[in-house]
Amino acid sequence: MSKRRPLSPLPRLRARGDSVEVDRVELTDLTPALLPYLGQVAYLQLVVFESLSRLISAAADLNEKAMLSETAGTVLTKQQGFVAEIRRAGEDPAEVMGPFTDAIDEFEKLTRGKDWAERLTSIYLTMGLLDDFFLRLSGGLPGDVGPRAAALLGADSRDDVIIEILQRAIAHDPRLASRLAMWGRRLVGDTLLMARSALHVTGDRKSDESRIEPVFTELIAAHTRRMDALGLTA
Repeated sequence: MSKRRPLSPLPRLRARGDSVEVDRVELTDLTPALLPYLGQVAYLQLVVFESLSRLISAAADLNEKAMLSETAGTVLTKQQGFVAEIRRAGEDPAEVMGPFTDAIDEFEKLTRGKDWAERLTSIYLTMGLLDDFFLRLSGGLPGDVGPRAAALLGADSRDDVIIEILQRAIAHDPRLASRLAMWGRRLVGDTLLMARSALHVTGDRKSDESRIEPVFTELIAAHTRRMDALGLTA
């Protein structure tokens, strides 16, 4: 069982009801260099695929195994797409992903959850948020890599499969809803910190925060919608 730590402090965010002109805010000048971007996303997708594979083996029945296998396949397709981009840049995927394995492995441990339902919830919520985040950053990538990265991250990840399985679990055991709701809230801090660590900040704190704050507010709004899809309170 992974050891949970207290809630991580969040970046300062506006209240959910405040007006945020997200469309006018660009993160492109905070996008990391090409290879660090590709290495992080490729390894994140690999870790999600591995996590889903473990959940498949522990699924309750063949139907759930088949459903999760479909989702894992979409994640693997994304991962292979980013590996192909690394190779297109003339680099070795293992070497490019290597610098990020420790931090991402630690993030996976912190957000893993104590049982099957929490682990599946973690995959749904954390990777939804991180895919949204790296999709935003893709606009700052050079040449035609950005559109290809955006296409990979914007592809259907079959979240509907995970939603259906978790909704069934909650219907079978209504007490699960309150526990998963609390767990979903706990995930936000560590996931936003994982996202923030990927940014190439300029050193101008005021300028950086003016870009980061409204985008993170929007990411939290999307997280809330994912919780709503499960019938959970964010």
